[in-house]
Amino acid sequence: MKGIDKRTKEYKDWVKNHEEKSSGVGDTIEKITKSTGIDKLAKWALGEDCGCDDRKKTLNHIFPYQKPNCLTENEYNYLNELFSKPKNTVTSKVQAEILQIFNRVFNERREMTSCSSCFLNGVYAKLERIFKEY
Repeated sequence: MKGIDKRTKEYKDWVKNHEEKSSGVGDTIEKITKSTGIDKLAKWALGEDCGCDDRKKTLNHIFPYQKPNCLTENEYNYLNELFSKPKNTVTSKVQAEILQIFNRVFNERREMTSCSSCFLNGVYAKLERIFKEY
C-alpha cells in the first residue's frame, strides 16, 4: 500500500481489514514476533530458514483456534425447539442427536456420557451459545 502515510487512521483501517485472522497459536506468535522485530533478529542470527514457518504450522495444527461450522436449517429448527424449553436432564436419544450436531459444528469427536450435568454444562451450553448467535 504505497502512497499512504502509515501513521494515518486510513492506513490502520486498511491493515485491520486486510490482515488475515489467526487460525491458531502459530499465527498469533508470528504476528507478535513481527510487531516486536524478533523475526528479523531470528533470521539474522539463524539465517533465512530459521524454522519459523515449520514451527508456525506445527503450533497451528496442535493449538488451532476453533472456528465452528454453520448450523444447517434442520439443525437450527431442531435446536430451536430443544432450547425453547429449559432442560435439567437429557435422554440418551436427545443426547445422541445433540452430540451429532455438536461434533459436526465444532469438528470434534465427543462421545456419550452418563453424567447429564457434565453434558448440560459442556456440550449443551456450548451449542446453545452458538445457537443464540443466529
